[in-house]
Amino acid sequence: MSRTLRASILVLLLASCGGGGDYKAPRNLDDACAILAQRPAYWKALKKTERKWGIPVAVQMAAIYQESKFVGNARTPHRFALGVIPMGRQSSAYGYSQALDGTWEEYQNEEGGRRSRRDRIEDATDFMGWYMHNSTERLGISKSDAEGQYLAYHEGRTGYANQSYLGKPWLVEVAAAVGARAVMYDSQLAYCR
Repeated sequence: MSRTLRASILVLLLASCGGGGDYKAPRNLDDACAILAQRPAYWKALKKTERKWGIPVAVQMAAIYQESKFVGNARTPHRFALGVIPMGRQSSAYGYSQALDGTWEEYQNEEGGRRSRRDRIEDATDFMGWYMHNSTERLGISKSDAEGQYLAYHEGRTGYANQSYLGKPWLVEVAAAVGARAVMYDSQLAYCR
């Protein structure tokens, strides 16, 4: 085999192995075991957050599913004026956890440090654990209550305390779906450990 052909094959192999794998959703989002088998780093990050903050893996996974479908560089859609003129994104939410800029900065100052990144699963799960733990401390939401935790996560703690979600029937439905997904993931995780 010629040197050029070997080099070309090597380059093709390296290119197919790398390049944004963490930014693509796992293949089967309805199977917790399949997600963790495809992305073993997720399991390590989720378990570390569970040990540190007490938020069950299934609750974290259900929230991440709802927020980003496990896409590390997920962003909100663009807004358009007159249907065609781009006006920026709907919000500053970014990454696995869809953390807003201000909330992420608060997390960095209190817990994560300046080097933490929203598109890194370890940092995103730690952020969610931190946020949900604080929601438990301030609002009394059980750490295993995926529906309540999601409502506080989406609306902010003040919005949750003011029950702003009651004026958003669509959000109440989404939170119920997050709760159902957490139950599903939890039952699946019992068999794949």
